Amino acid sequence: MAGTTPLTASEASGNFTLSRDQFCDTLLVWFRQVFACRRAKAPMRLVRLQTPEGVVSGRYEDGVVTTDHGEYVVGRDGELTYPCSPSALYCVGRNYAETLDQMDYERPDQPDFFIKPPAALVGPDDPIRYPEWTEKLTYAGELVAVIDERCRDVDPDEVPEIVRGYTILNDVDALDQPGRTARKAFDTSGPLGPWIETDVDPYDMDMETVIDGEQRQDANTELMLFDPYEVVSYLSRRFTFRPGDAIAFGSPANPGTVEPGDTIEITYEGVGTLSNTVVASGE
Repeated sequence: MAGTTPLTASEASGNFTLSRDQFCDTLLVWFRQVFACRRAKAPMRLVRLQTPEGVVSGRYEDGVVTTDHGEYVVGRDGELTYPCSPSALYCVGRNYAETLDQMDYERPDQPDFFIKPPAALVGPDDPIRYPEWTEKLTYAGELVAVIDERCRDVDPDEVPEIVRGYTILNDVDALDQPGRTARKAFDTSGPLGPWIETDVDPYDMDMETVIDGEQRQDANTELMLFDPYEVVSYLSRRFTFRPGDAIAFGSPANPGTVEPGDTIEITYEGVGTLSNTVVASGE
């Protein structure tokens, strides 16, 4: 064929000779391809299903959870619960300028965080119990990253490699209690779900919170003071993350409180909707 260089006898017999530099370059390309394949995440929704026999994990599609051992129908075989089991739920506060203005907070120089205990978690559609010791219960719709592997000291540009996907938190808060832990760490104060969406970009994402049909929050993740990758990187300098750990990025301005009977629906574009209803403490 015109323009084709004939093979030498050595090449034709398969005896190719590479210089040391060529060999190193070829090996580097191969490793990069293998690494990219390993890191590639097929788009899916990952869930945990509470069944009479225990919790199973799998992929969710059209009301069916597919696991390594079979399929489960949501509602018939069990109910969705929070989609990961974190050793800690790291929450960033004061991460929207609008919230700073509303609450009269000073602008932080670095991410301002606190930790909710796993005992606070409940899943989608689980009730939020209104504690009898507070008279001012509020909500906060937050985007959450779920960690995929044990890691520490992660650079911002490496964050996509160690994040399994994104879900939603309702950071329930008893505003009239003294101290952040007393306000935010109690039973049912951490609704999380409905699933982990693996194929989503956390930047420029619209969100809204609707309570009984009334829109209460309306914002975009571009309005964060510290973006998701900055937050994950910052916290990774202080903590060793474990698989399943959750990092919440804060909430836009919160215009009101809730009462028993209110249904809170938090939606993040590309992720889904987390819905929970507030009930009286005795119910």
